[in-house]
Amino acid sequence: MSDSGKSVIQFIVEEQRANPGASGDLSGLLSDIVSACKKISHQVGRIGLSGLGGYADSENVQGETQKKLDVISNEVMIEHLKWTGHLAAMASEENEEIIQIPARYPKGKYLICFDPLDGSGNIDINFSVGTIFSILRAPEASKNPSLKDFMQPGTEQVCAGFCIYGPSTMLVMTTGRGVNGFTLDRDVGEFMLTHPNMRIPKDTAEFAINVSNHRFWEEPVRRYIDECIQGVDGGREKNFNMRWNASMVAEIYRILTRGGVFMYPMDSRLVKQGGRLRLMYEASPMSFIIEQAGGLSTTGYQRIMEVQPEDIHQRVPVILGSKNEVDRIIKYHQQT
Repeated sequence: MSDSGKSVIQFIVEEQRANPGASGDLSGLLSDIVSACKKISHQVGRIGLSGLGGYADSENVQGETQKKLDVISNEVMIEHLKWTGHLAAMASEENEEIIQIPARYPKGKYLICFDPLDGSGNIDINFSVGTIFSILRAPEASKNPSLKDFMQPGTEQVCAGFCIYGPSTMLVMTTGRGVNGFTLDRDVGEFMLTHPNMRIPKDTAEFAINVSNHRFWEEPVRRYIDECIQGVDGGREKNFNMRWNASMVAEIYRILTRGGVFMYPMDSRLVKQGGRLRLMYEASPMSFIIEQAGGLSTTGYQRIMEVQPEDIHQRVPVILGSKNEVDRIIKYHQQT
């Protein structure tokens, strides 16, 4: 069987067999996540028929009004993962506190952080949304994990991935041995390997940023974006195109397939909260994927994978994508 004919379950099992010390627990956890993503994909695909569009009568921990599918996707992730015996605890972007595994279920060796429905602001206009996850090891001595046990830098991740619900549903993940993409075959209900060993081009002519925030950015980012907009007329060797979907999963998938730079940088309104995107649920797992595909990821001043978390809902600036352009942005920060 060629690589393109492999299901994600077969791929996971073969990865496990390639590691003689593997217990199978991570394979089981990934299978659970795959199952949850299939269900969320089904719910997203039926939004126009099910009455699940619009807002719920609730807010998340950040004080943001939740979409109905935010709530449902969060419930799906929790219900699919809490009973399987692979996790010691969970953390969700939608929950203020960490989620303990009920005492009636066995506990495993891993912790998971997830954003159940990234980009949900786009759901009612039929744009791509997705699920992001990050897997960490639980301390061996911790039978009841605390918030402190989750405070691990991105370099400690065992696995990271995201599922994008667009024209097709795709699962992209890494266990530290490259990045692979799987497309959901709806006829058989399986994710099939369609994008093996994804690599990001070092050079790009695309950038993704919300230019309406230009006046709030720090000088290095303004300098870089101004250069891109001016293109060959401003001294760059090429002209650039701008993209902006307001959905991180869509932006990262595009970078993985054809290169680019995605930026949600620090701006003057975000200084007190540290940035816009959540370190544990968005920045850290996406940085793991980007680096494994040959790209770079930074806050502008520090490699995101080396940021030491201080809070489960900590936010950071994010600049990631094609290596040579991110390198340029880092140099501009260093010069400033």
